[in-house]
Amino acid sequence: MKNFVSILFIIATINLMANRTDSIQELLDKDDPVLAAIDSMMATGYFESLGFNDNVSELNTFGYAKDSVPVFDSITYHNRFEAINVKSPFSLVYNTYTKGYVNLYAKRRKKTTGRMLGLAPIYFPIFEEHLDKHGLPLELKYLPIIESALNPKAKSRVGATGLWQFMYRTGKMFGLEATSYYDERSDIYKSTEAACLYLKSLHKMYDNWNMALAAYNCGPGNVNKAIRRSGGKTTYWEIRNFLPRETRGYVPAFIAVNYIMNYASEHNIYPIKPDIACFNIDTVMVKDHLSFAQISEALDIPLIYVEYLNPAYKQNFIPNSPEANTLCLPVEKMGEFLTNEKKIYALKTQQDKKDSVAFAQNKPISSSTTHRGNSVVYTVRSGDVLGSIAQRYHCRVSQIKDWNNLYSDRLKIGQKLHLYPKSSYAAQNKKKAEVDKQKAKPVYDGKYQYHIVKSGDNLWDIANKYKGVSVEQIKKLNQEIDIKRLKLGTKLRIKAIG
Repeated sequence: MKNFVSILFIIATINLMANRTDSIQELLDKDDPVLAAIDSMMATGYFESLGFNDNVSELNTFGYAKDSVPVFDSITYHNRFEAINVKSPFSLVYNTYTKGYVNLYAKRRKKTTGRMLGLAPIYFPIFEEHLDKHGLPLELKYLPIIESALNPKAKSRVGATGLWQFMYRTGKMFGLEATSYYDERSDIYKSTEAACLYLKSLHKMYDNWNMALAAYNCGPGNVNKAIRRSGGKTTYWEIRNFLPRETRGYVPAFIAVNYIMNYASEHNIYPIKPDIACFNIDTVMVKDHLSFAQISEALDIPLIYVEYLNPAYKQNFIPNSPEANTLCLPVEKMGEFLTNEKKIYALKTQQDKKDSVAFAQNKPISSSTTHRGNSVVYTVRSGDVLGSIAQRYHCRVSQIKDWNNLYSDRLKIGQKLHLYPKSSYAAQNKKKAEVDKQKAKPVYDGKYQYHIVKSGDNLWDIANKYKGVSVEQIKKLNQEIDIKRLKLGTKLRIKAIG
């Protein structure tokens, strides 16, 4: 009889909770901190550059209609939460607050959740390896979904940066360096290691994972203040109302993400994979300055791949430093890099010598960017520094100083600098100018409409320029073209005419 009464009490509680869900859901309006953070991350344009493929019909094992949103009763939710809770050191409770965030990820931002699932095979193995090394719960791999939506270049309005959203000072405390050229808060491996150390220290402080998560979000100072204001309570749900607003939703959102990642297909949500995902990557230590454009050209890797795999570098090049810097590459390109590393550096050194000789021989000065052999006269503008100018023209700061007999890094507005950009830079800009002329008018041949590939184009952007055109459609119409290595000026069939 006692067990029967207990069951009735649980059912009554669940039904009451279901009736209150709407009132709690009202809290998740456009100003909800978690929702605002998701939308802010998605608005950066980073995800559009990855070109997601949403052809997921083969994954639909439940036979749902494409746009259907399954609805479940509270007892089903309760049972599912219990199934994941018993295997977790976290307290993954089902209540009105967590249900509100389940609705957020499963309904209101369903497509975003699919993209996170698509990115998971790239990042989760890295997270799991570090978490396992430190003896931390593997469920923490879901934390960057809330923090950054799995965007290593994410930056919040208050300056938190990277997958794990480290503030500058906190990052420094755990060994993450930042300079004008790189920011280790955006380094996937180093930031994950730092996050493990930080989370480990927070758990040691509170001996409770929900409290540690709250402190990760708002800092131990705010959590300790909430404990005092609550009269000395020591669990998250007891101090929740005394925490900053964004932290009140942070832990329920984490719990909801744990649920939705385990029951995504039941909610008709499937991985939407990025077109440029590199699932097998490796790292190599670079001993000298290398630009991303140079790496792209030497290894025949699209520039966007190099950027995607190396988000810690701010200006698309790896600078010289006393210690070697890390370069991430697809596994299949690693052997090619290691085999030709000396040649790559030797070729660069030879070209540097040619630059110095060209300057010493007073080569003709041109007023615009041309092929190698001529210089560019650059007029210094307000805000210019040597580093940004060097990055723009694919050369070194030391070269600019040599070419112009500079003995310091100081520049004056209006100062003229003679620059000798690399041939790849000049050729690229010449090709871009030619392409820009061609793209002015739609291209037809009687059977198809075409798109002329221009600088910065990717399949996602191209498809969005034309009504009713998808990435898959472009791929099918251009099977003879290497879509992953689009070249400037390539004519792509967009759609059949008539």
